[in-house]
Amino acid sequence: MKIAFISGTSIVNSPLFSAWEVRSVETKHGVVTYKTRGDQVLLNRHGFGVPLPPHAINCRANIAALAGLGVKDVVSLNSVGSLHRDLPPGTLVSCADYVALQQGPATYFDEELKGGAPGIANNLIPLLVEKLAPEFRIETGKVYVQMRGPRFETKAEIRIIKDWGDVVGMTLAHEADLCTELGLRYNSLAIIDNYANGLGGTEIDFAKFKDLVKENQVKVNRLFTRLLEILG
Repeated sequence: MKIAFISGTSIVNSPLFSAWEVRSVETKHGVVTYKTRGDQVLLNRHGFGVPLPPHAINCRANIAALAGLGVKDVVSLNSVGSLHRDLPPGTLVSCADYVALQQGPATYFDEELKGGAPGIANNLIPLLVEKLAPEFRIETGKVYVQMRGPRFETKAEIRIIKDWGDVVGMTLAHEADLCTELGLRYNSLAIIDNYANGLGGTEIDFAKFKDLVKENQVKVNRLFTRLLEILG
């Protein structure tokens, strides 16, 4: 089974993939660099060079590259903010649906009168929930609210969107849409790195966010270790 993992800063900071082979592939949407070992592909959505901010990620090139490599199953790890106090930082969630109203969806059908039904396949999530337990508990069936970025949401924005979903981020919706268009099965895993701005009196800035991500790095490393074992 050829499988791809998509992640972000957690990959850059993890030593787990240092020995993986680095390759590049050219797509009609741009060149994509990835790492590979056997039938496993690793893609940093922000790129392996100077990291691109969320709104500048070439999602179409990334997903087209995976399809061209023969990948059918994609496991995505996203860093998200919690919209609810009962989902504290450090919690692992899997999103089954998403809201993306702030910007138009990325699509491969810009010049065609065509559009597909959106969705998240999550075909591997039941297996991962079973095999990762009891070490990791995954809260399933959550709703992801995508915002444009690159700045964090204002407190007023969070007051509005907290009733739309469970977690907030800047990347999942585009990836899920594009995977669906190309017939790739997208699986959502996300780690909550922070409470959303203003939730329960909390405040966030980029420096604090980076500290919170660092605190979760050991957990992410262990999670990736187990994912590679289970899906190897």
